[in-house]
Amino acid sequence: MTTTLVPEPKTTTPTSSPQPAGSQPGSEPAERIPAGRGEGDQQVHQPDRSGPPALLVEHVSKRFKVDRRKPPVIAIDDVSLRLERGAIHGILGSNGSGKSTLVRLISGLLTLDAGRVEVFGHDIERDEMAVKRLINRVSVDAAFFKKLSPMENLLFAARLYGIDAKRARREVTEILGRLGIAENRLGRPVEQMSRGMQQKVEIARALLTSPTLLLLDEPTTGLDPRSKLDVQAFIEEVNRTHDATIVLTTHDLAEAERFCSRITILNGGRVVAEDSPEELKRLVADTHAQEPTLEAVFMTFTGRSLDEDVEEEGPEPD
Repeated sequence: MTTTLVPEPKTTTPTSSPQPAGSQPGSEPAERIPAGRGEGDQQVHQPDRSGPPALLVEHVSKRFKVDRRKPPVIAIDDVSLRLERGAIHGILGSNGSGKSTLVRLISGLLTLDAGRVEVFGHDIERDEMAVKRLINRVSVDAAFFKKLSPMENLLFAARLYGIDAKRARREVTEILGRLGIAENRLGRPVEQMSRGMQQKVEIARALLTSPTLLLLDEPTTGLDPRSKLDVQAFIEEVNRTHDATIVLTTHDLAEAERFCSRITILNGGRVVAEDSPEELKRLVADTHAQEPTLEAVFMTFTGRSLDEDVEEEGPEPD
């Protein structure tokens, strides 16, 4: 397997252009076995390479004009990715690296300055409505009608997607139950719920539409350990049983290693490395004489330690 990489360790200036993920002839997706489980405990969900890719990002760029007297800020710079159906693809990077901007571009919340994005062969600009039926996004900042209950919020979302109210009520109860929210709590105003509970409601809202491509933008950030485990288990279940392709941005390196068959690292809006977690760890060990850990990978390709990045935790400027 060929690793896409760019910089020397501890630098923020790439030295070559990234290649689209999966573009190497003969490359095969790495097996993914969740942490804590043996190979015989369950069948590994392998990406499906038949048909068009679930997500194709080609030479995408995005700039923001923040001050007329200054040049535009480059948030995403010539990024290319390819995800096969059924994959879980991780996006890592320090705060401000462009992770959230990339997710917003894929979801259509931001317009492209350059490049193109396709979801199952549908161009996100030309086939906007077709893409909207295939995609949904979960953000670290859940947005609701705070005075309404989870059930009311989710039934409203269901109506927007044309889902029958009776079916929606049944599915809301089932999804939230699997996430650890009992039926007797579904009538409580969202503003009275904890951050972890609100995030579970956000995930339920995304899954209510049965998205084929699910964009998870730091879905477990700020959650208590119990809620985090509930959400992680559900991510695994959705990928395994619903054939959902997932893009996952996270600061939790154990989470990335547990779920992701392939990881892309962004730095300064550019792809600086991409491969399976195992190959990235082998690379820093063999080439840079680092410990074979994802934390060493993160430090090598972003020039930052995980602790430094967490200390600056907060909304990404991108």
